[in-house]
This record gives sequence, C-alpha cells and structure tokens, in this order.
Amino acid sequence: MEIELKKSLISLLESIKRGDAKGMSDQMNLVEGFLADGRDRLHPQLVHFLERRSYSKALMFLGGATDIPAGACGGKR
Repeated sequence: MEIELKKSLISLLESIKRGDAKGMSDQMNLVEGFLADGRDRLHPQLVHFLERRSYSKALMFLGGATDIPAGACGGKR
C-alpha cells in the first residue's frame, strides 16, 4: 500500500504544480482512500501527515527522511 500511496502523493504534488484541478482531485481521492482503508496499518506519523494534508511531509516520511520539519502543531499531538 505504501508504494501506491507514494505514487499518488507524487502525482498529486505534480498536479498541484501544473495547476491541474482534475488531477489534484483524482489523486486526493486516492490518497484519502488509502488513509481510510489503511489507517490501522499505516505508521501513526504518516497518518498524522495525511490527516492534516501535509502531503510533502508524508512523501518525505515515505522516502525515509528523518529531518521532517515540525509544523504548526510543533510535532505534538
């Protein structure tokens, strides 16, 4: 599931850069579906990023980054 999620996140971010509204909508629906279907199997930090639509951070997490910057929540739950 994480491989497909990563591909969807990449496509979503590319659609945002292009201003492709249909692509954004399609990919956001896929990402939301992955979250709904896999919430109990995904890492809690990844769920946190996806719930808050921090898609760049989610992609960084899936890429193995360890230096993901804290957002408005300050990294606290």
